[in-house]
Amino acid sequence: MTTSAYPRRWAALLTLLAAAFMNMVDVSIVNVALPRLQASLGASSSEIEWVVAAYVLAFALALLPFGRLGDQIGRKRMFMTGVAGFTFFSALCGLAPTTDVLIGARILQGLTGAMMMPQVLAIAQSMFPPEERAHAFSFFGLTAGLGSVTGPLIGGLLIGGDFFGLDWRPIFLVNIPIGIAVLLAARAIVPATERHPNLTNDWGGIALAVVSILLVIFPLIEGHTLGWPLWAFVMLVAGLIGAALFVLYERSRAARGLSQLLPASLLANGNFVLGGGMVLIFFSGSMAVFLFLAIFLQQGFGFTPLMAGLTTMPFPVGVLVASILNGRIGSRWHRQRIATGALILLCGMAWLRFVVQGIGDAVDHWQFLAPLLFSGLGMGTAIAPLMQTALASVEPRDAGSGAGSLQSFQQLGSAFGIAIAGQIFFSSLTGGFASGAGPHPAFIGALSAALVYSLCSFIAVAFLVLFLKRPARPATGPQAAQAMPVEA
Repeated sequence: MTTSAYPRRWAALLTLLAAAFMNMVDVSIVNVALPRLQASLGASSSEIEWVVAAYVLAFALALLPFGRLGDQIGRKRMFMTGVAGFTFFSALCGLAPTTDVLIGARILQGLTGAMMMPQVLAIAQSMFPPEERAHAFSFFGLTAGLGSVTGPLIGGLLIGGDFFGLDWRPIFLVNIPIGIAVLLAARAIVPATERHPNLTNDWGGIALAVVSILLVIFPLIEGHTLGWPLWAFVMLVAGLIGAALFVLYERSRAARGLSQLLPASLLANGNFVLGGGMVLIFFSGSMAVFLFLAIFLQQGFGFTPLMAGLTTMPFPVGVLVASILNGRIGSRWHRQRIATGALILLCGMAWLRFVVQGIGDAVDHWQFLAPLLFSGLGMGTAIAPLMQTALASVEPRDAGSGAGSLQSFQQLGSAFGIAIAGQIFFSSLTGGFASGAGPHPAFIGALSAALVYSLCSFIAVAFLVLFLKRPARPATGPQAAQAMPVEA
């Protein structure tokens, strides 16, 4: 790794941040478009969940292997391949004639996003001398915050403008000029990095992980649509067996001195495993809420995509404010901040549920401002110390794998949250209509029921903090930067 300063490092950093911003916005921008997209393509409820979950799953599962592949063939080459692919498949998403094509394009978009994102952090780390890295990496947090804040707003403006009669499609097509600009700039100013062709990937571990996770996610998303047939339960059990086989397989590779997708030393690290589980639970309870809140506001109460986006903006604003405050606190009071953030988020979501249950036949968007802002403050308070605490007990040789694994746990948490909360939301909505409830009471009941899962997840995180060991040393510099959430 280069320790000297690359002369054009700040211009190159801006290019890398532009790619990261494009990826982050793409995650948050889709939620406000889902109701319009569903109406346009005639998609079912499970297909709408797949539009989001397919991207998140592909991204999560490919982060670690593509990070290693970037070390093998060169990070700049992998970064540019990822940006080119992300741009092309964004265009395919925007031109998709059917939901099936859109879901397939979202999978490929997630894979290419996973090609570029690990290289962004790795290249940035190699360009800056040690004394400048903390300052340089602080811009990644700012980019994540801006991406999450502006995504719903940009999505609402693009859909509301109905440019050239394209309806929801510009939310994907807007990536084309950005991606082309990033490619041209990266070719000129992003430095090439050393290749390590002797490194290998754990393809068997990748296959086991992919199959195990799909065996769990597929029945969770499709179960309510298909009436929970027996094979759905068989798949869930098979997924759990696959997870156990994955652990045994990784341990066997470690014993033979072979590379592992998730190092066996991390699997044996109780604090890291517990922290990774908490990350998964935390994000499963927080990120799926906004998918169903967008459906609730637009399909249930006739909000425009722009109004829905503006209504949800207090949450990322709260995350951004709390993240800035976290930076000033530094590495103090990790466990206390995790517990405090989880409890604040718990109170905020309970407040949001109380507001939802009190709605009649009209929604005042100002009712959502305080509970969403409060929830965002809680999430922003807990994220950084949770990541840092999980990484603090990891040996330096495993820091990169640990950070990448936590990012994967974060994305998998979002996917599991979409599957579980979606099961609750759409089952409750279907049951409400079947019982003769009107649209407004049915949507209110569905969102209220889905929020119960979020409340349970935050209670679980606050409780698990009691078993999390105090960090022996703060996770700082590149290690802490790599642990930064991909989507804050």
